[in-house]
Amino acid sequence: MECVVQGIIESQHVEALEILLQGLCGIPKERLRIHELCLKSGTNLGAVPSEVRLLCDLEQPVPTWTVRHVGGAMRGAGAEQISVLVRTVVESKASKNVLRLFYALGYKLDHELLRVGFMFHFQRATRITITVTSANKMPKLHAIEEAVPLTPGIQLVEVTATASADNYNEVVAAVSSFCEYLAPLLHLSKPGVLTGVVPTAASAAASLMSKGGGKTL
Repeated sequence: MECVVQGIIESQHVEALEILLQGLCGIPKERLRIHELCLKSGTNLGAVPSEVRLLCDLEQPVPTWTVRHVGGAMRGAGAEQISVLVRTVVESKASKNVLRLFYALGYKLDHELLRVGFMFHFQRATRITITVTSANKMPKLHAIEEAVPLTPGIQLVEVTATASADNYNEVVAAVSSFCEYLAPLLHLSKPGVLTGVVPTAASAAASLMSKGGGKTL
């Protein structure tokens, strides 16, 4: 299972967010450059459509592939009352022939993106991953070098942590607690819930930039 929240931040404040995350996590950032392909199943694969994402990590010396399938979100009164989305996720490493395999199975390309940014890991009660990326679209098929920003001036921030049926309450609490550190710069909420930018972001960013960093927690 995966616990996840998302938010957006103006690109002009990303450097301040990076300073804050560096202080919180105490480790260098990891650069991200991911070619993401969203595939959807054809009619020959059952009545219920299936969607998978193929992620090609372009930051590696030899690009590596991952197959990712996101399942349904946890439901019920308990799920509605928490600010973190809990959902099932299946991931697997794959060879460079994975796209050809899914085409042979009857899947079709729905859309593709190039995500560029960075990632931090925060370790407390659990391992929390924070990614900050800009989404870029390709003008033609697989034209990575010609990618242009999908939302100029805006970047996506995602906070995730792995959980199980036995410990998701503790993981949800850890994610929620971590999000409080970022509150001056951005709102974080369940995916699909639009919250916009934070009015205090400019002043918080200015304060962080003037200090040039923070203490490791």
